[in-house]
Amino acid sequence: AGMEGSGDASRAAADWPLAVWTLCSVLLPVLITAWCSFQRSRRQLLIRDIFRKSKHDWHYTDLFGQPSYCCVCAQHILRGAFCGCCGLRVSERCLKKADQRFLCKEIMMRGAGAASSMPHHWIRGNVPLCSCCVVCKQQCGTQPKLCDYRCVWCQYTVHDECMVDCLRTEDCTFGEFKDLIIPPYYLSTINQMRKEKRTNYEKVAPYCRKHWMPVMVLANTRSGNNMGEILLGEFKTLLNPVQVFDLSKIAPAKALQLCTWLPCNAVRVLVCGGDGTVGWVLDAIDEMKIKGQERYIPQVAILPLGTGNDLSNTLGWGAGYAGEVPVEQILRNVMEADGVKLDRWKVQVTNKGYYNLRKPKVFTMNNYFSIGPDALMALNFHAHREKTPSLFSSRIINKAVYFFYGTKDCLVQECKDLNKKVELELDGERIELPNLEGIIVLNIGYWGGGCRLWEGMGDEPYPLARHDDGLLEVVGVHGSFHCAQIQVKLANPVRLGQAHTVRLILKSSKMPMQVDGEPWAQGPCTVTITHKTHALMLYHSGEQTDDDDASSLSE
Repeated sequence: AGMEGSGDASRAAADWPLAVWTLCSVLLPVLITAWCSFQRSRRQLLIRDIFRKSKHDWHYTDLFGQPSYCCVCAQHILRGAFCGCCGLRVSERCLKKADQRFLCKEIMMRGAGAASSMPHHWIRGNVPLCSCCVVCKQQCGTQPKLCDYRCVWCQYTVHDECMVDCLRTEDCTFGEFKDLIIPPYYLSTINQMRKEKRTNYEKVAPYCRKHWMPVMVLANTRSGNNMGEILLGEFKTLLNPVQVFDLSKIAPAKALQLCTWLPCNAVRVLVCGGDGTVGWVLDAIDEMKIKGQERYIPQVAILPLGTGNDLSNTLGWGAGYAGEVPVEQILRNVMEADGVKLDRWKVQVTNKGYYNLRKPKVFTMNNYFSIGPDALMALNFHAHREKTPSLFSSRIINKAVYFFYGTKDCLVQECKDLNKKVELELDGERIELPNLEGIIVLNIGYWGGGCRLWEGMGDEPYPLARHDDGLLEVVGVHGSFHCAQIQVKLANPVRLGQAHTVRLILKSSKMPMQVDGEPWAQGPCTVTITHKTHALMLYHSGEQTDDDDASSLSE
């Protein structure tokens, strides 16, 4: 028994080192992981604190899109921080030094007095690919190191060896987009004049310059394919950052007050978003009219980031943007675009019932109103998107969901016998309806993501739909399958007529309705559509872009 006891003790003693090593092998990785996680969290807090306090527009990236070098230590870096305004790129450990050492773009010059010029603002290294030196006309940024200079305002690039003292001190011309940029010295002068309650802005340069048409960029970062964030940075690089607004952080009505600092009838606004974002901005412009700021109202161009983009398509800006056109070309298109008018309509929905004390719903329509299958698709889509918004970040996914609900309605036919449930009046004249499932009232030429609904197959002599003639086009559809046939030009719509005023009476049951893609389920009511106002828009013909592309190909 004694021998057995001593054997057990010796075995236990022999197992102790194994137990200790096992414990260490389990705990050590856990402790190392916890320590690394703590350090990473601490580092991220420090970075966020620098970002929050800095005048730079810092963003962090895990991988730069092109070969990059730290502007402080000149080492090659794969990840780090970059400024969305001036283009500085730094490693994580040099971020604090860079923030203290380098100035960002100044949106307003301090103590400038009545200045009418400013020197170049040079940043060394990381010049754009394929850029050329303004002195020797040779390519810049070809050496694998931190080299060459770029002016953050005019975008000129210069070799290290070509940089001379006169370039450091000469006045900046603001480059190709001088007619679109709001110079910092202009804002500082106007700010001082407003404090002194002087309004003779026409004496301030470049206010008095003939071709100056400052542009404002209003971007909705939540639209469509989430390109808004990238575009914000690219526009801030080319323009004064004060001209670029993120509509997820500032409302259009507040952003548009910048127009009151600028020449009357000269400002152009580029809205980056879907048709809903454009409508939001146009509503804010209508508010300016109410405030008595009509002479400051800008003209509106569109960069389509939404899903449908029918208004953008009608005005020549395309059916969707996915980065295929450089931002520089977009600004050129805005400069060259022609001014046109867009009819805006008041849609009043009055519920039926003798004891209904609720006020009528009032909407503003830019594109179209509809009742029937396409409104039902939009209603189902919006309900699905509200439940799982993270799934709807791609234009392709959005269209696929629309296709699914359209196919479902072909089988279920929830809107059948619409002609028995509604009455239609065009300019006070009642219209006899054939067997229909939907009615669509159009203000613009395009509908349903790129279909010219009024023209249909184009085989019948109907006048083209216009967006500025004070007339609405009213058509009927037989169902979702008929809508699909029209979109691929295999069928024509049921053309019910054109009118200045449309009145639709829903007599019974609840039906889906929509105005410009905003759907709801509506009970018995009377819908009245009348002309409200005009919006000043910009029309892009596309000819200049095509000519530029052709000339570049021939070269």
